[in-house]
Amino acid sequence: MKQLGYEIGGFDACIDGRVPKGSGLSSSASFEVLIGAIINHLFNNGKMSGVENAIIGQWSENNYFGKPCGLMDQTACSVGGLITIDFEDPSKPIVKEVDFDFVSTGFALVITDVGGGHDDAASQAEYASLPTEMKAVAAVLGAKVLREVTLEQIVEKIPEIRKVTGDRAILRAYHFQGDNQRVVEQVAALERNDFQAFLKMVVESGYSSYMYNQNIFDVVHKDEQVVSLALALSEMVLKGKGAWRVHGGGFGGTIQAFVPQDLLDKYVQTLEHVYGEGKCHKLFIRAKGSIKLDL
Repeated sequence: MKQLGYEIGGFDACIDGRVPKGSGLSSSASFEVLIGAIINHLFNNGKMSGVENAIIGQWSENNYFGKPCGLMDQTACSVGGLITIDFEDPSKPIVKEVDFDFVSTGFALVITDVGGGHDDAASQAEYASLPTEMKAVAAVLGAKVLREVTLEQIVEKIPEIRKVTGDRAILRAYHFQGDNQRVVEQVAALERNDFQAFLKMVVESGYSSYMYNQNIFDVVHKDEQVVSLALALSEMVLKGKGAWRVHGGGFGGTIQAFVPQDLLDKYVQTLEHVYGEGKCHKLFIRAKGSIKLDL
């Protein structure tokens, strides 16, 4: 913030939160943008935008904490509401509000903390391999990131690419291309108030994450498949009636599910029977992000 010309200073703060750390519920992002918002309002009259606060939060996580995360969690926490984000220029993401009343659907958004995940070097390398492998595929095609190439270009060059990157990187590139297009279609479905089409694509995206992106469990700790089991239980309860998928970066942490009200108790009981009482969080999407609240 200082490098960007903002004023900084010290402060005392009492911070209370219900987001479990390391659970995949954007705990680090929410903390980062909270600190940014405090400094913004205490010393800068609130002139810093929500998007810039998110970019600074991501910088701190990448460079201070050492996690090569993207910008999605920070932007969602900082801006708030139901939004779609275009990251073609990461320094200037385009944030668009989605006009959709989630409450009216009669569904609950349930995030389940399934545990798992490891802080050892091998597991961290598994997480870091996601962007590394995707960029490796792009590099063979003369690009920096997969956003700059098409699926058709990737398929045409598969024999050449696999000699350089191996097969898993190509599968992850296939997932990226599919999910990038799915986001556009999901937003369109919500804007035309077709919630069932949106749910169908949530499930499709989850299957793609499992089969192609392969971020559901790490191969180092292959006997611990907490996310895989949670997804299987979710499918058992919700198939044909709701949606479920991994939440966040994967390899442990959390899953998300869209659950109809008549199955909510059954779903929570099923998941908490395995993962423990209080592990299911029934959430809503609030309209505001990181803000100063005047009492």
